[in-house]
Amino acid sequence: MLKIIQTAILLVLLTTGGCGEPPATTNSAPAKIYRHALDGAPGSLDPAQAASLYANFLVVNLYDTLYRYKYLARPYKLQPNLATAMPEVSDDGLQLTIRIKQGVYFNDDPAFKNGLGRELKAEDFVYSIKRHFDPGTRAQGAWLWQRRIKGLDQWKTEGSEYDREVPGLRAVDDYTIQITLTRPFPQFVHTLTQGYAAIVAREAVEKYGQELSNHPVGSGPFQLDSRNSIRAVLTKNPHFRAEPFRLEDEGYDPATQGDAGFEALQDKIPPFVDRLELEFITEDAARWNAFSANELHFMKVPVSQFDTVLSQRRPLTLSPQFAGAYHFEASPEAGFIYTNFNMADDRIGYNPDPERNRRNRALRCAMVKAFNWKKRNEIFFYGIGEVFPGIIPPAVPEYDPRGDKTYIQRNLQAAIELLQANGWNAKNLPVLDYGFPNSVTERQIFEQFRNFMVEMGYPAKKIRPMIFATYGDYHRAYSQGKVTLINSSWTMDYPDAENVMQLYYGPNGAPGSNSSNYNNPEYNQLYESSSAMGESPQRTRIYRQMNQLLMDDCTSITGISRTLLFLWDRKVIMKPDRSFVGGYFMRFVDLVESPVEP
Repeated sequence: MLKIIQTAILLVLLTTGGCGEPPATTNSAPAKIYRHALDGAPGSLDPAQAASLYANFLVVNLYDTLYRYKYLARPYKLQPNLATAMPEVSDDGLQLTIRIKQGVYFNDDPAFKNGLGRELKAEDFVYSIKRHFDPGTRAQGAWLWQRRIKGLDQWKTEGSEYDREVPGLRAVDDYTIQITLTRPFPQFVHTLTQGYAAIVAREAVEKYGQELSNHPVGSGPFQLDSRNSIRAVLTKNPHFRAEPFRLEDEGYDPATQGDAGFEALQDKIPPFVDRLELEFITEDAARWNAFSANELHFMKVPVSQFDTVLSQRRPLTLSPQFAGAYHFEASPEAGFIYTNFNMADDRIGYNPDPERNRRNRALRCAMVKAFNWKKRNEIFFYGIGEVFPGIIPPAVPEYDPRGDKTYIQRNLQAAIELLQANGWNAKNLPVLDYGFPNSVTERQIFEQFRNFMVEMGYPAKKIRPMIFATYGDYHRAYSQGKVTLINSSWTMDYPDAENVMQLYYGPNGAPGSNSSNYNNPEYNQLYESSSAMGESPQRTRIYRQMNQLLMDDCTSITGISRTLLFLWDRKVIMKPDRSFVGGYFMRFVDLVESPVEP
């Protein structure tokens, strides 16, 4: 009855609020509207297909997950979100019991009886995870749970019938979930923070089908008002559970965060703003112009403007003209940029002919040697990115500062000699397709890559641009193995090095996270033997051995971790995040009348 009354009140407010205007708050104060720039556009908003950082930013605001990361804690720490507590784990580490909050409702939607959202139950979580293993969903997040949950992979092979129980994935009652693992996996709870793990209603999936990607029906802090190719508007969910903000619970550190205004949030009920306006602005100049014109509260500063906003590089220092008007943060990337070779493409990867297979490896290694990381860093990352060999980034303890630096040092003469020694020349070098989403910067990155290869003797016409309208289109193509040279980045899903090592695990090949389709039996065995380990010296040794295998096989041109610069208005209280907190931070954004002083 309470929910019906609340719905009626909301309809009255919306009806009397004026066409096209955001609703006023209940105390008649002006609506709080937060405007945020993303440098890419999301694809699907179906959690099962939310494979990009941009889609995930929206999904975790529209839907609920069982867990999330503490907003302010660094290092990052897990905490319950829809769950009532951390899991109860059996002594052997195989069984997790998770209890969820009562009185959580899906948004009102025609998918439900009488259009009123029903209560979210444990069975909804079970259904949501099963969807990833239903071939008809075309899910992209199954790699998180493949071979990990007892009976789930078998459920898929036996027909994916939703009404058939999976032994390791059960709703014990309406508010209790029981998960049984095939083997210990210390990172399992981290997987339940991901947008992929967001909880959907079966009624919504059955009503909207593929259109769920454009018609989200969740229980998160916001709900979708509108979306097109350039922006999305989210409004506060009037039925979102009332949970006071507690500084201590969110990992607040007064010594380092005391001047950011967070204390004003204590005991307030999130979300704190009435409306999120997320602008998808891929072009750096356009994004900068919008921010300069005060049309945005926040932006990730384009590299082209680093000289404008910084007075010096080491240490990174904001120019005085910006220091008075904006908050500033320099954020090392928890991840890396790479160019993968699609090993499933026999022109450059695995080839059934052993001799050609050997020559393909030599070709990849020559391209690695011809790549100029110093120029890439200087031109596109202001020289402040950190170049490192392989895939273990400086953000994790397993990073080896003494690793094989020759892998990232250009040696053009060695590249030329390697081609010649293995019978490659301008006539027989294969035609390769280099994929990227349509933007000026991405085109420039492609042209630089091609120039590096031309200097080695690769004909320019044999490295062809393969351009996609959006990042979402590009991601779908390379996830399906349709791109030969894949230039992209990986932002770690959770703060554990296992998350990068799984990127090259053979069974995670297309359409999974292993976009390179690398499938080395030795690497696979090492991954399987280490995946049940937590951080330890033994695991570190194994991960470094796996890293060396990737470099020996010249699987990828890697890598660099960027330093990201954030600017936001001093009237905004927030700690933005592009890493593990991600879009979750938006529920805690608040706008104040007076600027927060530095």
